[in-house]
Amino acid sequence: MADDLLTQLKGMTTVVADTGDIEAIRRFQPTDATTNPSLILQAAQQEGRRARLAEIARQATDIDDAMDAVAVDIGSEISALVPGYVSTEVSARLSFDTQASLDRARSLIDRYQRHGVDPKRILIKLAATWEGIRAAQVLEREGIHTNLTLMFNFDQARACADAGVTLVSPFVGRILDWHKAQDPEADFAGDRDPGVQSVKRIYEHFKGHGYETIVMGASFRNSGEIKALAGCDRLTISPALLGELAETEGTLERRLSPLDAETRAPEPQGEADFRWAMNEDPMATEKLAEGIRKFMADQRKLETLLSELRQG
Repeated sequence: MADDLLTQLKGMTTVVADTGDIEAIRRFQPTDATTNPSLILQAAQQEGRRARLAEIARQATDIDDAMDAVAVDIGSEISALVPGYVSTEVSARLSFDTQASLDRARSLIDRYQRHGVDPKRILIKLAATWEGIRAAQVLEREGIHTNLTLMFNFDQARACADAGVTLVSPFVGRILDWHKAQDPEADFAGDRDPGVQSVKRIYEHFKGHGYETIVMGASFRNSGEIKALAGCDRLTISPALLGELAETEGTLERRLSPLDAETRAPEPQGEADFRWAMNEDPMATEKLAEGIRKFMADQRKLETLLSELRQG
């Protein structure tokens, strides 16, 4: 009997759970886990967490302190269940403030240390804005690992690799969403998926130039996108799609391999080049701004919940 697709995928790609759901992590046994404000909000709304959240909220000095305390509390719990990285996000509110992002990242790492979690196992997530990338560059030099998220085009990825970040998270599904909205009748299945194409280009560039930055495809809309990227360094997958892969038998073909990467001459990229490239890419510009807004919308909901708990 053939192995299920999830088992086969784990043989060629590091599988990461895209969730804050502890039970889902126990079930699928991923190597890493990644969270964001939306996933933390979902986890915080579970009835079994209310008493712990109330305790954290009442002990916090202010709402920012409470937010970070909750993120690290959940992240620490997850770290006991996975052997690899746990990603924790700096507030999306700081996406355009390098110094504030640095201060918040260092604070998160300090919190993890107080929880007894090795800082080397934590990836600090930052939005792939110019300011976020610059903060990541400084953090990496300090030995703090980073995960650059809300990535929608090659120029963001290239800037991250040049900055020496540990990992990038190009968003597959949200790229597809934008193109489907522009052309609803187009066939974007399999290799025609623009999000899949984006990850493949980034992967080939990194491997072709010897960058150590890990490529982790994210934001999947269907299992076909995951199959088309089998062999990528890492893929972060929702519990629903992990379940689908675990319940499906068949043969999973490896689609990405460092041996197949093409070598192209890298071009220098400064701030003006980066901002111009983003300006010329309406999809990346729109989805980056939208992603920051969506994360902040869920962060505000969590802030409201914690404020209510603080007040008893």
